[in-house]
Amino acid sequence: MEKKAKSLIAIASLALLAACECGTDSDVVVEDDALRGSAADFIANAGDRVFFAFDKSNISPESETILLRQAEWLKKHENRKVLIEGHCDERGTREYNLGLGERRADAAAKFLTEHGVDGERVRTISYGKDRPIAASGSQEEVYRMNRVAVSVIE
Repeated sequence: MEKKAKSLIAIASLALLAACECGTDSDVVVEDDALRGSAADFIANAGDRVFFAFDKSNISPESETILLRQAEWLKKHENRKVLIEGHCDERGTREYNLGLGERRADAAAKFLTEHGVDGERVRTISYGKDRPIAASGSQEEVYRMNRVAVSVIE
């Protein structure tokens, strides 16, 4: 059991590093069969977040790359579902940002389903500006980090 716990800690650490990389390319391979198909595996090998321009919900070329990896991972792990969370920076009203977060989450979900992921396995939720991803850093850096859709494996 101790070996599994150490493996889980190592994978979780890799997942955190992958998340800090903001969904950039990662060549992490999950070697422990017990962790293959886990949320940590998803973060490490597909990336869990795509970013958006100010006041936009369209998928950028960089985000397409990450979403394609997510789609491939989800097709390989057909027993897993995904919740896509839409987030916004603090500018704008709460109501406006809830709508914008919803459009962002919906855009990511639509991309996944258009690339072969069964729509029954994809849910969305908007947190608008109510649940910021980043709370510290330069103002523009914080804004940029909060304009995001985060995919959470269920």
